[in-house]
Amino acid sequence: MKNGLNEKAVNISVPGTRVFANKAAALPDGINLTLGEPDFPTPAPIKEAAIAAIRNDQTGYSHNAGLLRLRESVSAFFREEYGFLYNPDGEVLITTGASEGIDSTLRAILNEGDEVILPAPIYSGYEPVIHLAGAVPVYLDTSKTGFRPDPAELESLITDRTKAVLLNLPSNPTGVTLDKEEMDALVAVLERHDVFIISDEIYSQNTYGEPHVSFGSYPQIREKLILVHGVSKSHSMTGWRIGFVLGPEYLIETILKVHLSNSICASLPSQYAAIEALDHCRSLPAEMNKEYRKRRDAVVERLRQMGLDVILPTGAFYLFPSIKNTGLTSYEFAEKLLGQQHVAVVPGSSFTKYGEGFIRISYATSMNNLMEAMDRMAVFVKEHIQSATIPQEQASKS
Repeated sequence: MKNGLNEKAVNISVPGTRVFANKAAALPDGINLTLGEPDFPTPAPIKEAAIAAIRNDQTGYSHNAGLLRLRESVSAFFREEYGFLYNPDGEVLITTGASEGIDSTLRAILNEGDEVILPAPIYSGYEPVIHLAGAVPVYLDTSKTGFRPDPAELESLITDRTKAVLLNLPSNPTGVTLDKEEMDALVAVLERHDVFIISDEIYSQNTYGEPHVSFGSYPQIREKLILVHGVSKSHSMTGWRIGFVLGPEYLIETILKVHLSNSICASLPSQYAAIEALDHCRSLPAEMNKEYRKRRDAVVERLRQMGLDVILPTGAFYLFPSIKNTGLTSYEFAEKLLGQQHVAVVPGSSFTKYGEGFIRISYATSMNNLMEAMDRMAVFVKEHIQSATIPQEQASKS
């Protein structure tokens, strides 16, 4: 019966993040720098809200769009944090994590042969669901522009087959954010074209310096904007699986039909936990960001001491250093580093071919883990940078 399987599903690859995370878990002294998962525990008040919901027998189905009370909390969160309003009754959908929200969104808008533009390198979870929907990813190379999407290059990729542009800011894997001027330039292009804009802003609460600028703050693109968010990263709630999709009512109505066919509704106790997170734990992301910033700065310093170039990220909790001067491919680097030093990182090639020559490091782990990992990595990098330069030195002597 193997031949009867869906070819699109068969051809999906296991993400490099999971491949190397699983390998690291099998090593007693392995250090895992792969997963985008906060190492902070979910705060007690959030956990207590879920426990209370269970004790009160709130364990069945909610409205398919999610509890109205949670949708009101989501609406208030965006109004108070970013200054724009989505109606909780019709323009807000609660999903089983942001990933399901993205999947339901893509399946709601894509037809066979449609194209979706993705700035690359980019999160590896988008491409499989685009393919499963019968559409085609088209990549906007940002590897030569400091991982910032160039508006003119974006416009050159838009054709009559383009159905959507999917953006992820702050960026996974690079940690890049855009300022208001850069966002204005992108919006100027997007408003000229009849394409949907899917903005995955799951890391918007994890920024260092300038506050996040949301695509939701641009009324000129509101009728074609689908905004995706959730509490996984901001409130250390990855396993609770609560995401949000916001958009004009005509879009949410269709996305809702896909969502309810897929998962009926998000977990009810988790929805009550998310209400507590949004209503009473607004300060948590800023508290976590203080620690993330310390970790980021410490790891950047160590990477630069090793001779690796790295752009200082201003969002999320990832670093994307270049390893080109080692002479190794990103997969070889990650495989050898894990084998020799028991440190797991993600090959840049996991984030499309435009990530080749880089690796992703997650600093969502303790400072002790990070510093031990940097000690081990320094030994590895020193050996391979020297190996990579020997042929050039020999050539210069001859």
